[in-house]
Amino acid sequence: MKYEWRDGNQIDLLINGEDFFPAVFESIRNARQQVLLETFIIFEDKIGMELQQALIAAARNGAEVEITVDGYGTADLSTEYVAALVAAGVRVHMFDPGKRPFGMRLNLFRRLHRKIVVVDNEVAYIGGINYGEDHIADYGPMAKQDYAVRVRGPIVADLHTAAVRLLDARDDRPATPHRGSQPGQHRHAGNSRLLMTIRDNGDDTNTIEQHYLDAIRNAQHRLIIANAYFFPGYRLLRELRNAARRGVKVTLILQGMPDMPLVRLCSRLTYNYLLRDGVTIYEYCQRPLHGKVALADHEWCTIGSSNLDPLSLSLNLEANVIVRDAALNRRLHEHLSELAESSCKSVPLKRVMRGYWWRAPLIFLCFHFLRHFPAIAGWFPAHSPRIKLLKPEIEAPQCGTLQVDQEKVS
Repeated sequence: MKYEWRDGNQIDLLINGEDFFPAVFESIRNARQQVLLETFIIFEDKIGMELQQALIAAARNGAEVEITVDGYGTADLSTEYVAALVAAGVRVHMFDPGKRPFGMRLNLFRRLHRKIVVVDNEVAYIGGINYGEDHIADYGPMAKQDYAVRVRGPIVADLHTAAVRLLDARDDRPATPHRGSQPGQHRHAGNSRLLMTIRDNGDDTNTIEQHYLDAIRNAQHRLIIANAYFFPGYRLLRELRNAARRGVKVTLILQGMPDMPLVRLCSRLTYNYLLRDGVTIYEYCQRPLHGKVALADHEWCTIGSSNLDPLSLSLNLEANVIVRDAALNRRLHEHLSELAESSCKSVPLKRVMRGYWWRAPLIFLCFHFLRHFPAIAGWFPAHSPRIKLLKPEIEAPQCGTLQVDQEKVS
């Protein structure tokens, strides 16, 4: 689906769970009409339990509450957790669950990786933060650095449309009077110009990547990308190099303390190619970086769920918002600059060149593999992802077996 630029929005940057969770939980608890929530992960920890209680409160207010979780990322919710939601009237959907032979999750590809919340079609949240205590500082050294935004104004209708389109693939979903809101129905809320973007396996296979490419090609002064899983295709790497060659200050902030060591290994395969043409690379070493944000010059920026790796760019369902707002760009630039200065290590070309003789052939092969990765992925049969509506049979005070209804998602 093609989304249009929307004027007249308000946008607030939310940094880490400390900003995000209080805001989104308060919005959900105060809902009176509808809550639509999509996420990759819900953990059954203190954050997951607070989310559960907020959703139950919204349902008890009379709101229609529908949540969709991913069958790989949220594979371990207990029957009791789901049953408490269903008993309150919450509809819980699981995107493309898979069988788990010997307890192993094998359904890795084509995941629902989006993180969207729309409340009463008036306020919405989008970003990269999952629902787990690993997104708050008191989790410890492995707490994640991450970002989201809260939006009001005409853009909310587009986030609502994206969430409803996913659910509307279910034939058994009852009609609701809260659907079909148009952007013009939303009052002017601020001065931000926003664009909703998605990546799916239908008509929007490269929309988010194309916005990155356009921003890099058009940048004149500065470009900062802070991304958790950085292993893009050759086109994006080439445009970053070209931007640095024409005098743009290009800065990458990548993982230096990864939650998955393979991620840093893949990213480092790109370092020599970028550093030798003037790109500055920092590794964030305070804790794992989970963010997916970028800015260009003094107005453009993006926040969302999409990493710059093969899974996000070629397989997963992703959602980002593109922003034209000088104030948000400035705040994000100040934050990322401070992050680079205080919590990152600069990567020198001299260090990268050590052992380059044996890495060069591997780099060459990886670049050209990734350059053709979307086409290669298309060679394999694309299963039709399903949404399962979870329906625990509730037998007070115990929860019975978990039943599901199955429908396809386009």
